[in-house]
Amino acid sequence: MSHPDATLAPMTDLKTTLQRYLQGAREALLWKLDGLGEYDLRRPLTPTGTNLLGLVKHSAATDAEYFGVVFDRPFPDPPAWFALVESVPNIEMWATADETTADITGLYRRVWDHSNATVDALDIDAAGTVPWWPADRNTVTLGEILVHMTAETNRHAGHADIVRETIDGAAGLNERNSNLPPADQYDWPAYRDQVEQAARTAAGE
Repeated sequence: MSHPDATLAPMTDLKTTLQRYLQGAREALLWKLDGLGEYDLRRPLTPTGTNLLGLVKHSAATDAEYFGVVFDRPFPDPPAWFALVESVPNIEMWATADETTADITGLYRRVWDHSNATVDALDIDAAGTVPWWPADRNTVTLGEILVHMTAETNRHAGHADIVRETIDGAAGLNERNSNLPPADQYDWPAYRDQVEQAARTAAGE
């Protein structure tokens, strides 16, 4: 059965669709920072040090590389630490005390603009090379990189979901749609207890 407005709705090309999903993931990741103080933005909340501002910093570097270096369109005026990503483990995964939140979020937004310009300038089948991938698969298309970066960014937005909920209980898919039942209409403690009891029963406790 067709949508009632199908004859009126314009067809969206694949490149535009992929770019829209990627941008949605970028915005969701930044949204997870809203309303927190400096300590909560930066503190490690997993044994491997995962933290909110670090997820944004890492995503900025990754986005810049895949839409910059890969298509011979390097990101202009990168911060000094960009050059150290390959040699200093996890340098892009945390914020130093002298890096402000505005520095890192502003960098990410500048990267978006540069990456989006690359997408706009190239055909979806435009070829690029990923120097850090094995030679037998490092020739790629813009379409492949859009898919890769959408998956990558959504993965880190998912990390941010869990980290943010751990900090203050805030949860949700994005700023426009939480994708969760309203808090005043759902008994989350009772639901959690139900899940806990099922786990204990399955474990024979």
